Amino acid sequence: MKLNQIKQLFYALYLTNSFGLRLRRTQDPMEKKKLRLAYSLAQLEALNITINVENREKLPKEGQYLLVSNHRTIIDPPIIEVALRETDIFGLWVSKKELYNSLFFGLFVRHAGSILLDREKEQMSGFFADIKRGVKEGSSIFIFPEGTRNKTEAPVSEFKEGSRIIALKNRLPMLPVYIKGNAAEVLKDALADCKPKREITIVIGDLIDYKEKKDLQSSYKERFSL
Repeated sequence: MKLNQIKQLFYALYLTNSFGLRLRRTQDPMEKKKLRLAYSLAQLEALNITINVENREKLPKEGQYLLVSNHRTIIDPPIIEVALRETDIFGLWVSKKELYNSLFFGLFVRHAGSILLDREKEQMSGFFADIKRGVKEGSSIFIFPEGTRNKTEAPVSEFKEGSRIIALKNRLPMLPVYIKGNAAEVLKDALADCKPKREITIVIGDLIDYKEKKDLQSSYKERFSL
């Protein structure tokens, strides 16, 4: 591991846990949004990565949505938080059990505003009840429909059915966003050498009605001509 990678690792660990402690002290959604944004900007600044938002005019300023995004890197949530910085949209992130229990991310994830997804459970009723409670309290839901990071050459991997169920059960319009290019390669290069400035583009798509008959993956790919 190179010196820059070690420095980035320790700084990321410091940021994640210091912001995790600050997030633990507040229950206010908009205060959590501000802290999540501050964390995201600090993390991306350390990597010397800037975020370009394409089709910014399609981004709602407020409201409740099921935000759906492709997923390639661990910095995808910060990219999305930065894209939403000028909105009043606060979302609960659907997070895997591994993140909840992680020594690196656990403190942050548990207090940043998230809903635990435990795929080892036979019954998912508790998960959907948590989603419904969050929506009732005024939050949006943020999810990666692929379920895990896409490490293939395809622009998106297979979507899980749960995302569409969440939208239908809670009558949430779906807000599709697409992180363009291979952000994993950008992150890899930034970790090796953070001196050059790099850019990642996130594209905002037209809303998808929760009553849309077409499967979510097809609608998502159509929005971004994938």
